[in-house]
Amino acid sequence: MTAYAHLQTERHGHTVLVTMDNPPANTWNRASLSALKRLVTDLNADPEVYALVLTGQGEKFFSAGADLNLFASGDKLVATEMTMLFGEAFEALSSFRGVSIAAINGFAMGGGLECALACDIRIAEVQAQMALPEAAVGLLPCAGGTQHLPWLVGEGWAKRMILCGERVDADTAERIGLVEEVVGKGQAREAALKLAEKVARQSPSSVSVCKSLVQRARLEPPGYNLIHEREQFIKLFDTEDQQEGVQAFLDKRQPAWRNR
Repeated sequence: MTAYAHLQTERHGHTVLVTMDNPPANTWNRASLSALKRLVTDLNADPEVYALVLTGQGEKFFSAGADLNLFASGDKLVATEMTMLFGEAFEALSSFRGVSIAAINGFAMGGGLECALACDIRIAEVQAQMALPEAAVGLLPCAGGTQHLPWLVGEGWAKRMILCGERVDADTAERIGLVEEVVGKGQAREAALKLAEKVARQSPSSVSVCKSLVQRARLEPPGYNLIHEREQFIKLFDTEDQQEGVQAFLDKRQPAWRNR
């Protein structure tokens, strides 16, 4: 695959494993944020990719977020640039047409946790720690944290984490809905890849439409979206996957998806 700054990529069937690799803490910088946006764009254009798994290199960090040295000068132009880069990268990740799974293998702090929040599903290792500590250094989570976190955990826990700087462990994260599964140390990557294998059994055309409808529920009331749900159901009859899926079921065989 194409080289992407500070991001290692591996193919596993219809899944692409992306490993953040910027030691010692897998922090984000200009190059890696631009690379992530470009990577997601490339994956969206590849009909053979159904899922994306994102994890961190090493045993300690998923990602510690932004490199604070970038903001030490107090330069607002730099701050503006980085805000845009973070927003564009993580919004691209959130809009990935397939299923994205964060395999949180250690500390996920600030922009690191926001990256995981931009994914569809989160699996954390038992030793993982998660926080949005930006207010402790006079900043705020500017890459979706103030919006995605309350959607997942509710306003109360979002305020505890953002306003009080509270750090949560993996068990607490699972209890409040921040992650969907907790696994043993060193097991998040394989657990995420196994979950991604389940994605490959689904029609990729259907998954893409279903994901967009689920995410629209954050923005619009059910009464508005129900008509879109029915419209999208009918539009799936224009796809080869719909015909293949029904016929495979009737033939009692596994479908051969074509993502079109």
